[in-house]
Amino acid sequence: MGHRVADKLLQELNSDQQRAVQHGDTPLLILAGAGTGKTMTLVHRVAALITRGVEPSRILLLTYTRRAAGEMLRRTGDLLARRRTSSPGSAEHRVAARVWGGTFHATATRLLRQYAATVGLNPGFTIHDRSDSEDFLDALRTELKLGQTGSKFPKKETLMAIYSHCVNAQLPLETMLAAHYASCASWSAEMKRLFELYAERKQQSDILDFDDLLLFWLALVSDPDVGPRVRGRFDAVLVDEYQDTNRLQCEILRRLRPDGRSLTVVGDDAQSIYSFRAATVRNILDFPQHFPGTEIVRLEQNYRSVQPILDATNAVISKSRETHGKRLWTARQGGEKPLLVTCTDDACQAEFVANQILQHREAGIDLRRQAVLFRASHNSIILEAELARCQIPFVKYGGLRFVEAAHVKDVVAFLRLAENYRDLAAGLRVLKLLPGIGPQKATQLLTTLQQVSGNVRVWESAKIPAATRPAWPKLLKLMTRLMADAARPLSRQIASVLKFYEPFLQEKYDNAEARWRDLEQLQQLSERFADRNAFITDLALDPPSSTNDLKQAPDEEVDQLVLSTIHSAKGLEWDVVYVITATDTNLPSIRTHRDPEQLEEERRLFYVALTRARQWLYVVFPQHSYQYSSSYGGDPYALARLTRFITPSVKKLFRPMSGWQPHDMQADASAAAGPWPGKRKLNPRWF
Repeated sequence: MGHRVADKLLQELNSDQQRAVQHGDTPLLILAGAGTGKTMTLVHRVAALITRGVEPSRILLLTYTRRAAGEMLRRTGDLLARRRTSSPGSAEHRVAARVWGGTFHATATRLLRQYAATVGLNPGFTIHDRSDSEDFLDALRTELKLGQTGSKFPKKETLMAIYSHCVNAQLPLETMLAAHYASCASWSAEMKRLFELYAERKQQSDILDFDDLLLFWLALVSDPDVGPRVRGRFDAVLVDEYQDTNRLQCEILRRLRPDGRSLTVVGDDAQSIYSFRAATVRNILDFPQHFPGTEIVRLEQNYRSVQPILDATNAVISKSRETHGKRLWTARQGGEKPLLVTCTDDACQAEFVANQILQHREAGIDLRRQAVLFRASHNSIILEAELARCQIPFVKYGGLRFVEAAHVKDVVAFLRLAENYRDLAAGLRVLKLLPGIGPQKATQLLTTLQQVSGNVRVWESAKIPAATRPAWPKLLKLMTRLMADAARPLSRQIASVLKFYEPFLQEKYDNAEARWRDLEQLQQLSERFADRNAFITDLALDPPSSTNDLKQAPDEEVDQLVLSTIHSAKGLEWDVVYVITATDTNLPSIRTHRDPEQLEEERRLFYVALTRARQWLYVVFPQHSYQYSSSYGGDPYALARLTRFITPSVKKLFRPMSGWQPHDMQADASAAAGPWPGKRKLNPRWF
């Protein structure tokens, strides 16, 4: 009976998905095109492994985000419950929850907490997020007096990007500088000295950054003694979004499953767009060479878009120099060609897009089911003004994440310093809040604290500037209590920090009331964690993007248009998509024109944008578009050219349209959610 239920569930899948789910133990590469049911296939494969008798705790599922892992394991539990012949319960969800699911970095943290001693780590190490690492590096940059010789030494953000890229791409510094940071090449010797000190101080302070997590995981699986034990923990390894992995992650995987046995990776080489994070498309292109005997399963049936949109996207990506090759198709009937809209300038583009958004909304397509996508954040500036004029509410993705906000980082720094008194970046952030204390004085105080193993009483005899004295006793009392009583409920610890911090928030930042609400949400979030270390680690590894992510039960969804960079839109979909500023100096970015590999990634980026659309797709081309790039040598207002990715043959798959002529919605009534209204009255400046 159980087998009949399982077979019935497999019937929900198409033949290629079934083939992937039922595959045996040899290496498996699932090439999942956009909208082809990748997650459903992966969930069924995890459930099939468990049904086959693989112990859930011996399955490793690596995903791009923690949220993706949680969603997949929840769906796996649902699927296992449906396989039961009796009424489903919660037992299957408890079974699915035993799977090792998470990101590369979270999994590395979990393993390193267990095996820290074997690679010379303190199991209680602190994790720095990107901005913490930048601050730490900047403090060492100041200590070495780099950039004080009259020349322009790179800033902390650039230094961190160079360091991280070297680690994740597994490339020597000189090679990295020559390829990506030629303007910084003259500082190679100084940077090498800085990076060596950075690595040394991290080790002394029991601090790991994101890159260290992967490096130490690689060290674990490479160790002749502990490596076999780590490899032996897992009978099956599955990796989602494999096209977004970097060279270091690929090497970890090759050490973890040397023969590729029971290894499954899922991805799409056509959607590899994160080389700026050191991701490389070579990992997925070369997977069959890395793991001989690989079987490739292509998922090509698309469940998202209408066929005319797929015809256009297939044509765009077919021009790639190297690809595994897929041709997406759909069983859906109907649909119209995507529209290629030519506008006179950026203002005309903004008016056209706003007008079409309102037309679709009047036809029954809510604002939240529509999205405007762009190459860079500044592309939407004129559009945002037009949306405000038309009173169209919107949310914009691709900006600052919640925990990167200064006031949130301030509060978390108190907890980090209490957890690890050697955390220089956290200590500097805390002490520099106080009036009268600058970087030099803060460093002196932290050095003294480290010399007495974190005993805050040493600061009672410190020479403190007059401006600092009113707040100094309160800080000592707060830090003494935080360090002495780590077991106190975390929400109470944060309450103590907030009581001390409130006057500094009022003085330091504008809009303090809104920021205070953020901190109250942070305090509420802390109630979900057993201890302070887990809270700090979680915020570093998988931070919430906004205060909405902190809520246990999100409010009813607000109807607002989505504005997003293309990078931030990956993995999402909407009924209506507008890809704006499709000029040849913007998409592809002018900075990529001389680099064939980067141009190929720009093509994939354009492809990702197009494949977000379910029913309607607009590519908008302003003939006169301002060039924001400082490397652009000509007139920034010069006549633009259409993106090179819409070649003459590709252009035939689009319906041409002038920006001053509205899309006749009546012609599309059969495909719409409801009857289309007539044309809207146009702004007179369009004529």
